[in-house]
Amino acid sequence: MDYGFAWFTRGPLANSDSLRKIATTGESLGYSHIVVPDHVVIPMAIDSTYPYSADGSFPGTANGECMDTLVALSFIAAMTSRLRLLTSVMVVPHRPALLTAKMVATIDQLSGGRMTLGCGAGWMEEEFEALELPPYAERGAVTDEYIEVFRKVWSAPTVSHAGKYVNFRNVSVLPNPVQKPGVPIWTGGESAPALRRAVRVGDGWYPIGNNPRFPMDTHARIAGRLDRLKGIADEEGRDLATLDLAYWSHWYNLGEEVRNKDGDRMILTGSADAIANDIGEMQRQGFGNLMLNFTAGSAGETTDRMAAFMADVAPRVA
Repeated sequence: MDYGFAWFTRGPLANSDSLRKIATTGESLGYSHIVVPDHVVIPMAIDSTYPYSADGSFPGTANGECMDTLVALSFIAAMTSRLRLLTSVMVVPHRPALLTAKMVATIDQLSGGRMTLGCGAGWMEEEFEALELPPYAERGAVTDEYIEVFRKVWSAPTVSHAGKYVNFRNVSVLPNPVQKPGVPIWTGGESAPALRRAVRVGDGWYPIGNNPRFPMDTHARIAGRLDRLKGIADEEGRDLATLDLAYWSHWYNLGEEVRNKDGDRMILTGSADAIANDIGEMQRQGFGNLMLNFTAGSAGETTDRMAAFMADVAPRVA
């Protein structure tokens, strides 16, 4: 199993000193990925339902703070040499397709081929309106076409595209990414349309475990969603073995067993042995990547939690 850790673009750790300590320590401890979320602007009045909280409220509304994910990943690339750089997840319609493809390819070039594009269609209508984007209701179709453009741009010296949302002709986009045929794309989301997007255009499926509509906080629930993914893959004629599986847990509770609303123990909570057994079972289910949230009140507390996982949990995984 490859492990990753999060750095958030807002809050007390959203500064250069904290990021430097967390990123370089994570690399030295042997983590494979750093994950960075994406928002461009935070409207001060949000009626849209946040998919990953029980009451639908977005935790970033209070102060509106957020740094840009791609700029942050460029900063991280300069201070590390091995750590993979993962958007978690980038809202694809937020930025023009050609501009995004160029920025991502540039980061991949400058980092020596370490970018992974975790991507989704977005959930906040007010942010779409503020950024003057294509219609929010069409965000799924926009995402699919933008990903098609990314694939074209990353695999040829000159490109043309004629679509509903993107049109250009005979454009040079060099340099292409170091990675061939392009930067890996992990598509996030737990709904059936998100699973279908992963199967159709993704290199990986990258769900979050705490979506109240599609919870994946127990092995049985994960298995159920994997069955749905396999069914879609069969419909689309894709071998599921060609799709990387990466799981993003917003919780990590070493030493504290947590029960969900149905009374079942949530995975990745409890003793070191219990968490290691959870990770072993996830490997058997096909997951090769696990992202964890070690964030605490300070950079030092965060890196202590990261170190404890590598010392106390990771060696126990069978």
